[in-house]
Formats: sequence, structure tokens, C-alpha cells
Amino acid sequence: MADLIRDPTLMVGEGWDAYRLLDSGHGRKFESYGPYRFIRPEAQALWAPRMAEWDAHGEFVPGSDEDGGGRWQLSPDVPEDGWELGWGENVRFTAQCTPFRHLGFFPDMAPVWDWMGEKLSGRAGEPRPTLNLFGYTGVGSLALSGHGPVTHVDASKKSVAQARENAALSGMEDRPIRWLVDDAAKFAAREVRRENRYDGIILDPPKFGRGPKNETWRIEEGLAPLIADCRQLLDENSRFLFLTVYAVRMSSLALAALLDEAFAGLPGTIEHGDLGVREETVDGGQAGRVLPTAIFARWRNSV
Repeated sequence: MADLIRDPTLMVGEGWDAYRLLDSGHGRKFESYGPYRFIRPEAQALWAPRMAEWDAHGEFVPGSDEDGGGRWQLSPDVPEDGWELGWGENVRFTAQCTPFRHLGFFPDMAPVWDWMGEKLSGRAGEPRPTLNLFGYTGVGSLALSGHGPVTHVDASKKSVAQARENAALSGMEDRPIRWLVDDAAKFAAREVRRENRYDGIILDPPKFGRGPKNETWRIEEGLAPLIADCRQLLDENSRFLFLTVYAVRMSSLALAALLDEAFAGLPGTIEHGDLGVREETVDGGQAGRVLPTAIFARWRNSV
């Protein structure tokens, strides 16, 4: 039976060449994505900025509702078709200012990619695939593909097409990755009926979404049955499940309790907490603050 660790864990991402959190405060954050700097809304930045001015190439101005609307105000210097960035030694991808206020990847996931890679290393025999549900533009799938086969699932045809382009940009077209445009919940249910098993699962479900056939997803209704199906796709030889959730009024402890119920028959450990990104060190050597970005829960095997 998996042990539930009730004390929360903090997974903090540090900046690298492709991404840095330069400053934050007064409900906004100031970031660099390679050579370009942007200002975006951030409700959890309750403190005051440390920098006197933010010299940015663009800013996302939110709409008046709570559903994520708004628009970018961009300098002509920002390439409309995006620009190339990288993670690790081999992963390359295109960053671009999207209508959804982000830039085509989630930099706070970098420590998660490292964590999953550690869990997948050292497997004996032929590795089974890792499943990436709600895989978006494929940066996580490309990172995982260095450790074995990956099945990448997303309901957006455009996102999967971008993921394939990122694979080509990385020189990874021949990696064993299945790129699937599909409803994540329906795919997981079919995999259960097929009695398939995976060495690991990562899922990043949205608060609300629609599948390729206009299926409706609401996290409050769909998460529990999806986790139940994911549990059936794992066994005593699997390595992990990692669940992240953004922009919901929910506790990471609630996510952990859901995993605790679903994973009662497996060994290992269930943990939960916050993802965060650390600001760059400011002048004078003062350590950067940690800006929380998402909540997570994870199961890891003891094998």
C-alpha cells in the first residue's frame, strides 16, 4: 500500500538560458524567454517588485473576466511566428506569444522533467512507454523520449502539429514517440480495455476544455474517473504518476487524497505540494523569491 506523505513538498524551477523569472510583484511577473522579455499577469505575486522599471518587449493585458481573456501588446521586434529555445542538451522548441497568455511551454515543469527522468533511469529489460496526457506542444514528451518510448496525447490538432515540429527542430523525428490527437479521458479508458500498461504517466488536465469531437471536460467531474483509469494502466513495476493542476480553487492535499484512494493496491509513496519558479538573484546578492505556479500530486514506486 502506498504511503501518503501529508507534509507538502516544494518543487522549484531555476532559470536557464531559455527562461528566467526576472522579477514579480503587484499582480504581475517579468520574465525573459531567450532574448525577449515579457510582462504577464500573476495573481499570486502579492508583494512589491524589486526592480524600479521593467523594460519589456511585450505585455499581456488581461480582460475583465476570470476566464483568461485578454490581448498581447508587443514590440515589432517580437517575431510573429515565434523563436527557437532549448532545454537540456537536445530538446529544442518554438516559443510564441499565444492568445492564452503563455508562450507555448511551461517553464515551471523543468524540475518535473528532471524528476521523471530520474525515476525512469535504470530500468531493466525493454522499457514500456511513458504516457503524456494533455501533452500540449510536446516539450515534456521530447524530454521523456531520452529515457524510452512515449505516447503523447492531446485533443488539439494544432498543439500536436506543433509538437511534431518541435521534434523535428530537436532532430528527434526518429524517437519512439506516438503523436495522437485524441480526447485524453477516452484514450485512457480505451487503453484500460486493451489491458495496456505504462512505466509512467504525466497528466496536466485543464480546468475546462473540449475534445476533438467537441467533448466537454470539467476537472471537478472528470479528474477522479481519469485517475482511476490511469491507476489501471500502472502496475507494481511502473515508476510514477505525476499530476499537475493550474488555476483552480483546490488544494494539493485534495489531489493527494485522490491518489491515495486510487493507488491503495500499489507500493510506493504519494506526495503533494506546489510547483514554483525562483526569481533571479537581485543586485547585492539577495536571493530570489519563489513564485508558486501550480499544485501537484505524485505517486512514485519504490522499485
